[in-house]
Amino acid sequence: MTRMTYSILLILFGAGLHAVAMQKPTPGGYVIEQDAEVAKDEPGTHNGGGQTVGYSFFSNVPKLGLVFRKRALKPGSGIGLHEQKEDEIYYVLSGTGTMTLDGNTVHVTPGTAILTRTGSSHSLRQTGSEDLVILINYEAAPAR
Repeated sequence: MTRMTYSILLILFGAGLHAVAMQKPTPGGYVIEQDAEVAKDEPGTHNGGGQTVGYSFFSNVPKLGLVFRKRALKPGSGIGLHEQKEDEIYYVLSGTGTMTLDGNTVHVTPGTAILTRTGSSHSLRQTGSEDLVILINYEAAPAR
């Protein structure tokens, strides 16, 4: 390679780096999903038994650092006892249930928010005649 060719390549490479550095990232953006698009009939999670409908919103969005779900627990269904691997928030939209948190049982009703911390254990059981509908939010596991 001649000195002149080498110089031209360096200039072009530098210009390319400058062009990349000057590009602004695309701002904003949004994703909209509807219940009907993501609803799936599923058994109660963590061997909780019964029938539920799970709504895993934004599960196909790349690099999203959180999980946002809705779950409708049909009469008699539940989420089985399990140890929490990350902080997780439950919010009751409708219906009633009992939640066991580190061995203590509490009643949950619409408007109840529960934070389960890493290392705690919990389960949830639907009670009453209507579905227990909850929102669940937690940090997504890092991509491997």
